[in-house]
Amino acid sequence: MASNSPDWLAATLSLAGALIFLPASVAAFAGDAPTDASAAEASFLSENDTAMSTMMTNMAVKPSGNIDNDFVAMMVPHHQGAIDMARAELQYGKNEQLRRIAQEIVVEQQQEIVAMHLAIGSSVSTSATGTAGSADRASDIAHGKTQSPKHNSMSMKMNQEPQ
Repeated sequence: MASNSPDWLAATLSLAGALIFLPASVAAFAGDAPTDASAAEASFLSENDTAMSTMMTNMAVKPSGNIDNDFVAMMVPHHQGAIDMARAELQYGKNEQLRRIAQEIVVEQQQEIVAMHLAIGSSVSTSATGTAGSADRASDIAHGKTQSPKHNSMSMKMNQEPQ
């Protein structure tokens, strides 16, 4: 769907409208008595709202005429949004399984951001990668030498014999 098509515009406006009303609808369920849990929930929702708004704004790129560059220009904010939301889960979430998943999201999405930049020949700051090791791993992913950890584990699961 082209970013200037009526369908794309309608989908974008629908999502934006839903995001505007989400905090209010969630707040309606919070009740009248403020608690530590509701304060944490409010902070979590606020951080997620900021992450989503920033992501949607930054994904709205003007087409450059280069499909690969446009793909990276849209996917990097998408991945950064996932990182920001995962960090909010790490800060406020209590479920250990979800916290582990959130940690994996942060690492994998950072590596994929670096890999995308490397694939189109643009530079990435070391702070965006987290560590030099993840930059090396991202370079391998960008050059097709390996798959990202998430994709690798999915491939392993798909190749397992049924028991």
